[in-house]
Amino acid sequence: MASVDTSKELGRLATNIIPHILNLYNCKSAAADYEIYAPNATFEDPLMRAHGVAQIKSAFYSIPKVFKEGKMVEYTVEEEERTPNSGEIRLHNLQQYKILSKTIDMRSLIKLQVEEGKVVRHVDLWDENPLWDRQSVRLPLVGRLAETWRRGNMMVTHVLMGFGKDPRRA
Repeated sequence: MASVDTSKELGRLATNIIPHILNLYNCKSAAADYEIYAPNATFEDPLMRAHGVAQIKSAFYSIPKVFKEGKMVEYTVEEEERTPNSGEIRLHNLQQYKILSKTIDMRSLIKLQVEEGKVVRHVDLWDENPLWDRQSVRLPLVGRLAETWRRGNMMVTHVLMGFGKDPRRA
């Protein structure tokens, strides 16, 4: 059961988006959950760098293929609304994954940039550490290699996951 900071009501943006994000991280996503993304949205974590909704689908549909179970067990939500339909949502969270008989706990910070009610940028910062890229490391070449590696991982995953095709539900 996930816990949420109930000290304040969720903002307008978070109320519309968070249930879908929880479905993605709890390995229960369906095609409708990806409607929160703008067509040209990006997703990035330390392993992948996705561009467009189809690649974002591939990234999340691949989680249950790798792990026996995946879920977000606790989270708190912060929202900065800049206009009625734009701003940033931040989820400080604890995710749990099971592989074979081992449980892996991972703290993360998920940042969602929202424009006109749609997520345009979704970044998952494991242990709340910045991603390695050209701007975050001392040697820009190392950052560029990290970006290229994440992009390559995404392309392989995208091919293996049928180019973001929604799975059939029983």
